Order: sequence, then C-alpha cells, then structure tokens
Amino acid sequence: MATSARPTTNQDLRVVLSRPSAATYALPPAVPRASDASARAEGARRALNIAVALLGIVVAAPLMACIALLIKLASRGPILYTQTRVGVDRRWLRPHSDNGRRHWDHGGLPFTIFKFRTMRPSGGDPEMWATPDDPRVTAVGRVLRKYRLDELPQLLNVLLGDMNLVGPRPEQLAIFAQLRNQIPGYERRQRVRPGITGWAQVNQHYDRSIDDVKHKVEYDLEYVRRQSVVEDLRIMLRTIPVVVFRRGAW
Repeated sequence: MATSARPTTNQDLRVVLSRPSAATYALPPAVPRASDASARAEGARRALNIAVALLGIVVAAPLMACIALLIKLASRGPILYTQTRVGVDRRWLRPHSDNGRRHWDHGGLPFTIFKFRTMRPSGGDPEMWATPDDPRVTAVGRVLRKYRLDELPQLLNVLLGDMNLVGPRPEQLAIFAQLRNQIPGYERRQRVRPGITGWAQVNQHYDRSIDDVKHKVEYDLEYVRRQSVVEDLRIMLRTIPVVVFRRGAW
C-alpha cells in the first residue's frame, strides 16, 4: 500500500542543506598556502619599499631642491620629465578571459614615470634610446645621468605603487613592443613591478644595442625567479658603489 509523501518543511530543508556532499570535499581550498606565502612576501617587500622611499625623499630633499634650481637656470623647460612606461602585468596570475583583457596589450599596465629633465625640450621626437654623445643632453643633465641622480623623482613612483626600488627598468611603450617581438621571454620581466635599480643595472651599463638588452633580460628574469626582501636589500647595497663610482653610466 502506497504511502502519501510528507510535505517538505523548512526544518527538512535546513537538514539537507547542512549535509556535506562528496563534491564539497573534492573542492580545492580557496586560497592555496603558496599564495598566502607569496602575498605575505609581496606585502613585506612593499612595506620595505615604502619605508625606504619615504626615508630617501626626506634625506634627498635638499639635494633635489638644488637639482631643480640648476635645471631651471641651465635651460628652458620643465624641471621634471614625464613619460609613459610599461608597468607590472598582473594578468598572468589570472585565467584567460576576453572580458578581462584590454583591447590593446601593452605588456603591462602603463604608468607615468617621473625624472629630472636632462635634455632640451624636443617637441615630439620619436621614442628612442639616448646615446653617450647625445646632443639633446644638457650640461647639467650630463652630470645627473653620470650619477643617476635624474632617477630620484621616481621615489614618488614607488610611493604611488607604480614601481619598486628594485626591479627591471620600465621601458617606453613603442620600444617595449619592438623588444617583445625580438627577444624571447622579454614580456616575463613584467611579472614584477619595475624598479629604479635592479640586478641588471648593477651588472651592466645603459643599453646601447639589442645585444645589451638581451643580456639585461637574462639578469631581469634571474631576479624575477629569486625576488625576496633579502635580495632587494642586497641589490640596494650594490647600487651604492655603482652610483658613487659611476659604473656603467654616461
């Protein structure tokens, strides 16, 4: 004899919904432990960068004021030079999605970099590398470039989160597009924030050719693989003699 179905009550629904299913046990943890460790390491590195950048701005403030005055007296034009550069690319951490991708892939998030102006205003020259005897460089600018003092305003970029103190140097958009097509793995250097100094900068001079860039990319990718707070501190310390003794600068 068939029994009639008992009506489902709210209590029955709560019991069913509270029962763990096999699928529940099969789900991976929402945040793997490796990601937790990476997030903590990234947080520690950012804290170090912000602290050192703030200290650097306070200590270098008188020097930066003198540099600004000299630039203004030496030639017409703005004190600071700004340019769009290619920044960090976070998309490689996420699964592919057409909706999450920009219409134009610059290789990373573009940002505005700050530098002390070392050249005369040119009014729309194409993006290109400077050369050792570049006629566009001013007398004051030549001294700033030798001691890499033109990079000091990038401490502001560090505070804004566009850059770190240590990392691959950010490239101009058009030049980045060319190098990405010429050098295998070039875009992988964008997996970390660009830096004011870096493992490539303490080992090699300014870029003069595509071969120089290839060597620097090897250093950059080596840094990407072993980045850490200790590594950043080591590169910062190695940057001091590079600046003082003008190694690789012109």
